[in-house]
Amino acid sequence: MTYIENIFLCMVSPLLVAALCMGRRQLRFFLFCIAGMGVCLLSAYINTFLAAVCQADALAATAEIAPVVEEMMKLLPLVFYLLVFEPESERIKPAAITLALSFATFENVCYLIQNGADRFSFIFFRGFGTGAMHVLCGLIVGGGLAYTWRRTWLKIAGTCGLLGAAITLHAIYNLLIAHGGAAQYIAYAMPVLLVAAVRLSAFRLSQRK
Repeated sequence: MTYIENIFLCMVSPLLVAALCMGRRQLRFFLFCIAGMGVCLLSAYINTFLAAVCQADALAATAEIAPVVEEMMKLLPLVFYLLVFEPESERIKPAAITLALSFATFENVCYLIQNGADRFSFIFFRGFGTGAMHVLCGLIVGGGLAYTWRRTWLKIAGTCGLLGAAITLHAIYNLLIAHGGAAQYIAYAMPVLLVAAVRLSAFRLSQRK
C-alpha cells in the first residue's frame, strides 16, 4: 500500500518553508504548487471511490473516470482564483501551468514509489510524456480562460468547452497508455510534440509582430 498522504506532506513541507522565506511576491507560485499537489491527492481518492462504486475495470477507470475527475479537480482552484481575486489576464495561464506541473510531479513521484524506478528508459519517457500532457491541458485551460473570462457571456460556456477539450485530450492519452506496446510510446511523444509545436507557433507569431 502506498500512503500518498505521507508523500504529500513530505513534498509540501519544504514548499511551505520556501513560501515563508521567499516573501509575498513569490507566494502565489508556491500556493499553486501546493494546490496542484493537493488536488492530485484528492483526485486519487475520488478516482478510487468512483471506480469502486461504478464497479469499473482498470480500462474504464483509466479512460472514463480519471480524465474527468482530474481535469475537474485541476479547474477548481483556478475558478476559485478567478472568482475571488479577479486576476489580470496575463496571470491566469501561469497559474494554470503551475497547477498542472505540480499535479504531474506529485503523480509521477507516487508512480515511482509504487512501481519502482529501475527501468530508466520507461521512466524517462513517462516523466516527459505525463508532464507534457498535464502542462498541455493547463495551457488549453489557462490560455482559454484568459480569453473567455474577459467576456461575461463566454464565461460559463467557454469554461465548459475548455474543460471538455482538456478531458478529451487526457482520455485519449490514457487510452493509448492502457493499450500498451507502441501506442504507449506514441502517447508519451504526442503531448511533448504538441507542446513544442505550440511554443514554436508562439515564437513565430512574436517574431512577426
